Amino acid sequence: GNLEDQVVQTNPVLEAFGNAKTVRNDNSSRFGKFIRIHFGGMGKLAGADIETYLLEKARVISQQAAERSYHIFYQMMSEGIPGTREKLLLSNDIYDYHFVSQGKTDIPNVDDGEEMRLTDHAFDVLGFTDDEKDNIHRIVAAVMHLGEMKFKQRPREEQAEADGTAEGERVGHLLGVNPADLYKNFLKPKIRVGNELVTQGRNKDQVRNDFISLYKVST
Repeated sequence: GNLEDQVVQTNPVLEAFGNAKTVRNDNSSRFGKFIRIHFGGMGKLAGADIETYLLEKARVISQQAAERSYHIFYQMMSEGIPGTREKLLLSNDIYDYHFVSQGKTDIPNVDDGEEMRLTDHAFDVLGFTDDEKDNIHRIVAAVMHLGEMKFKQRPREEQAEADGTAEGERVGHLLGVNPADLYKNFLKPKIRVGNELVTQGRNKDQVRNDFISLYKVST
């Protein structure tokens, strides 16, 4: 697309990844955004840049009963682009993913499948390659799978362990990481003590707190 089209098509992408349904607004922006438009000497559009801030990260893992998480999760589950769920190792039931199903999962008069196609078209106009789009979708799907990873406490020990590894293996596949290393970093992370890195075991509650703290702070 030409430059004017590209500036306009930033909106579907920003809305998909930064807007959500709230109690009072079905398409509420949950982040701050500043768009700077640049013009050339003849007054013609020459470019634009966008600064974002204060993304509401907590919404990724928790929603109120009448609210919804970011639109992109539901767009990907809609099969607006056939084969998306299969490629991302997702089921056909949004309620299989706790992170994004604690509140509303649809919006009246909004077709998530059509919105997915609009988002995909916007990426094309902006010059994203198929590989880049695929990587973005993999990261978003991995967040959904991360919410289904389970941990349990070892009997008579302070150490937690994985309670099944299927979801962790899916996350590893999507992100291109070794599942064993993924679990190791949750269960026995390395922390800095002075000038040294030491391994610290985690109990079940500590793993949960570490996990949720990834999303609790807006940035």
